[in-house]
Amino acid sequence: MTEPTERLSAALADRYKILSRLGEGGMATVYLAEDLKHKRQVAVKVLRPELAAVLGAERFVQEITTTANLQHPHILPLFDSGEADSFLYYVMPYIEGETLRAKLDRETQLGIDEAVKITTAVADALDYAHRHGIIHRDIKPENILMHDGRPMVADFGIALAVSAAAGGRMTETGLSLGTPHYMSPEQATAEKEITARSDVYSLGSVLYEMLAGEPPHMGNSAQQIIMKIIAEDAQAVTKLRKSVPPNVAAAVAKSLEKLPADRFPTAAEFGAALTESGFAHRTGAATATSGTVSARPRWLQSVHAAVTVVLVLALVWALGRSSDVPAPIVMRTVLADSLPPLNGLAISPDGSHIAVAIGFQQLYLRRADELEFRP
Repeated sequence: MTEPTERLSAALADRYKILSRLGEGGMATVYLAEDLKHKRQVAVKVLRPELAAVLGAERFVQEITTTANLQHPHILPLFDSGEADSFLYYVMPYIEGETLRAKLDRETQLGIDEAVKITTAVADALDYAHRHGIIHRDIKPENILMHDGRPMVADFGIALAVSAAAGGRMTETGLSLGTPHYMSPEQATAEKEITARSDVYSLGSVLYEMLAGEPPHMGNSAQQIIMKIIAEDAQAVTKLRKSVPPNVAAAVAKSLEKLPADRFPTAAEFGAALTESGFAHRTGAATATSGTVSARPRWLQSVHAAVTVVLVLALVWALGRSSDVPAPIVMRTVLADSLPPLNGLAISPDGSHIAVAIGFQQLYLRRADELEFRP
């Protein structure tokens, strides 16, 4: 055993026997263990040390226990959680099978009926959680376990617990909540209020990959992917797979709308649309050709520092057009000579956020009504 595993084994020795290390994700390392009291195998997930150091045990446990009462056939339940020798951990059932990620890595694309079946089951689980006031925030193939062909959503409430416990200090951990390929635009722009429609977007991204063989937005770095999520419409899923039925393609398009208000209001409605042969969605995301950008100027690529970028944000609010409409608000952003070349600039669909990528490692966000960019 490695030194951290030995420490963990000693810390949990009175309750769990660590058997092996199963893997590591963005927020936690997973161990196979034996529950000594109940004589069963469980999965013990231990938060990464740098994340645990920021969170604090009491707040983390307080937040994560809000999900302990979720009981749904497609939700992996929470057995236990706590702190031991500076380790923050939570315990879930050990499920024999594989993750949807492993299945997609092996098969690339799934049968349309199978993809729809998985998505409707996950949508049902999400709808149940949403009605209990819990948003998952990190729906991705890695968090969907396949057990005898039945999907189980894992880590419910973990991202919520981390976000709530860390408050505004997530940048100190060097981590972001939400995996880039499946993050909603509002997650990508660090909106404080994340609703059920964010989970709908993430699930739509997972379905897109199951059908098309790749996520809606691809890039060489997390920063590039996030910029595309904010600024570009995904290629229509039927461009990559012509056999996708019109109603399924329309449901995918609606789930991937940039503005939350344009998506399905509930996960249940998303799931229902997938099996409703007459469902249609005439405009929106995932209906244009690859790389299509809306009429609003979003990208200024390969622009060097010392160039002044003038962003004109016209915010007009009127029930009827009249001469009393105020003039558009003009904001001017000057980029210092000392900055390295910009890799891209994007404006969120509602004009409320500006994202700037510097090189391939740094992404900065700023609200349109603020002066400071933040990483």
